[in-house]
Amino acid sequence: MSGKHLIENPTKADGAALWRIARDSKKLDLNTPYAYLLWCHDFADTSVVGRVDGLPVGFVLGYRKQDTGFVWQVAVDASQRGKGLAGALLDELFSQLTAQGVRYLETTITPDNEASIRLFASFAKRWDATLERQDLFSAADFPAEEGTHEQEDLYRIGPLSSQ
Repeated sequence: MSGKHLIENPTKADGAALWRIARDSKKLDLNTPYAYLLWCHDFADTSVVGRVDGLPVGFVLGYRKQDTGFVWQVAVDASQRGKGLAGALLDELFSQLTAQGVRYLETTITPDNEASIRLFASFAKRWDATLERQDLFSAADFPAEEGTHEQEDLYRIGPLSSQ
């Protein structure tokens, strides 16, 4: 895969590939393949996929709640990491969403996920917006039957304006 990145909204046909990218990241909470199919179908207008030579190589899955876009997951295939794709995906998604009235971005990040923290800090800087962090879910909030899960901190960026 050596072509230029094309960024567009996903279709349900992308669901299986997005599940594989999430699985191979070894960092994300992996959901069922069915969840990725539903996401690509029901939340395509608040999500983006990056392609090279027609194949999905990265994605941002999100949803909208009033004037806020919530980023649920970001993942980039190992072959494309370090090429700025995650930032480009976020920028494209929020260019689309700010045109529809979205003024804030929210996401949750575990404290040990330095790459995601850098990604969202860089996004805030590019968009000349404030980044705030607060505790959201503690480790005790997650079911013990699923094993240990780190706390999830809420990151809120904004206000955003069209770029």
